[in-house]
Amino acid sequence: MIRVALVDDHPVVRAGMRALVEGQEDLSVVGEASDAHSAEQLVAAVRPDVVLMDLNLGSGPGGAEVTARLRALPEPPQVLVLTTYDTEADIMSAISGYLLKDAPPDDLFRAIRGTARGEVILAPAIAARLVKRSGPTLTEREVEILGLLATGRSNRELARQLFVSEATVKSHLSHIYTKLEVDTRAAGAIVQRIIRPPS
Repeated sequence: MIRVALVDDHPVVRAGMRALVEGQEDLSVVGEASDAHSAEQLVAAVRPDVVLMDLNLGSGPGGAEVTARLRALPEPPQVLVLTTYDTEADIMSAISGYLLKDAPPDDLFRAIRGTARGEVILAPAIAARLVKRSGPTLTEREVEILGLLATGRSNRELARQLFVSEATVKSHLSHIYTKLEVDTRAAGAIVQRIIRPPS
């Protein structure tokens, strides 16, 4: 059973999300929160597998900041941003996944399950935006490295597979992150899945 927490400042939206999610045999809603403070308290109390996070939480810290705080926990939950916003800054802050609220229910269910497995989830419209921005700037070698990066390999494992030193791997990753304007391995993996989606 995948345990899901809902974070949204609109009670009607939370009620609708709960009804949808709990209609699935393998998904269960374990709590709801309406703002940053209650979201952090909820996650600490119930330790969900996946947090469905809205970006706009009214006054106070928004969903992007809450997501960063949750991802910094010793045992962080997976976070799937479910929102109406689609700016690039919001996308890259989400890291785990980003789905728009107009997605069909089946897409939402697949996204929750994929997020729980640690997969990177992006709405097609978001993927298209990032491809347009970053795809053409990468060399063939850099795309190869991103392909390996998306599988969760460490720098040492990347170096071993590519027959290069760890320092060389770090140099490649630095160039990749600069080109893609991201600063984490997870964000790099997001873009890799956009450039060369799994078959």
